[in-house]
Amino acid sequence: MSDILGLVAAPSWEHAGMKISAVLFDVDGVLLDSAGAHRRVWNSWSLARGLEPEKVWELTFGRRPEDTVKDAAAHLDPAVERKVLDELLAQEKDSVLPVDGAADLLEALSGSPWAIVTSGDRAFVEARFAADGLPLPAVRVYGSDVEHAKPAPDCFALAASRLGVATSACLVVEDAPAGIRAAVAAGCTAIGLTTTHSEESLRQAHMCVASLAEVRSLLITQGLVASP
Repeated sequence: MSDILGLVAAPSWEHAGMKISAVLFDVDGVLLDSAGAHRRVWNSWSLARGLEPEKVWELTFGRRPEDTVKDAAAHLDPAVERKVLDELLAQEKDSVLPVDGAADLLEALSGSPWAIVTSGDRAFVEARFAADGLPLPAVRVYGSDVEHAKPAPDCFALAASRLGVATSACLVVEDAPAGIRAAVAAGCTAIGLTTTHSEESLRQAHMCVASLAEVRSLLITQGLVASP
């Protein structure tokens, strides 16, 4: 049993003896510090639509904007509102920066299979990666690539398939409960990063860490990242 498995209590671990061979990263809250920007976007949108911002905000994490719209305002057209939300987010682009340690971690993974799996907008995410100097992996799965987005497992299953590995061999790094549920349902090993949610909120994860530095330490034990 590897060191990473030894860090997790046996009853909560479903993949004992499995070798991790690929890493799947969520983006917002994991690689990009975008919570402030998204909060301002959703507050502005909610107030303009006569909705309570706090209630809407709680529906947003780890989900496609149009799915949040369906739950928050069923009388509105999700496709139309998605365009409005994308336009508001574009105005916030300069406030979205990498999470501490993201650049170093992704560079260290350059020789290993990894992917991003996000409910975010393709154009916005890729523009921010370019502007912030973050490398983009060959495999990128967005909410628009699947019929059923997080918390459904489809996005992680698709990423694993494109990488040519089993979902049970994938380590997922997520900061939102919906993402953790999706990863677990897909059969992946789920690591909860407590950048936007408490460990209690991410209790379905196989384990929780507070930083990407801790994620890097776990990947070193799996041989996906070389020791500094």
